[in-house]
Amino acid sequence: MRLTTRGRYAVTALLDVAIHADDGPTSIAAIAERQGISRSYLEQLFGRLKRAGLLTSSRGPGGGFRLSEDAADISVSDVIRAVGEGVDATRCGGEGGCQDGELCLTHELWSDLSRQIDDFLAGITIADLVVRSDVVAVASRQSANQRIAARLI
Repeated sequence: MRLTTRGRYAVTALLDVAIHADDGPTSIAAIAERQGISRSYLEQLFGRLKRAGLLTSSRGPGGGFRLSEDAADISVSDVIRAVGEGVDATRCGGEGGCQDGELCLTHELWSDLSRQIDDFLAGITIADLVVRSDVVAVASRQSANQRIAARLI
């Protein structure tokens, strides 16, 4: 059981949009630079996040992405599900055919764990993350590094 890169990057990118919301729409290029995620990968993720109704976009100069809802209304679980991910600790994908098409001895244990993890992630919103001191510190460092890099160009 593990959360894949797709889910992790989706949460990171959406959090970046939320952190920079006061600056206007956030471009994929800016997120890619700050977070070290390829633009093409972000474009795929943002297509899914937009289709799920978590992001809106605007074109042209100064265009980019914004949260379509208040950050307090978007949970980490919502973001992970929007990109087609989920946390499943079972080896049968939750279908119950773990052992020769039947339930295995520990199916319910791993199903319960999956629900607990989803409940945990559903209880954390993007707004909760934006105000965490560790997130604020990292975002400040990333913005400073981006300003320094821009001056060097």
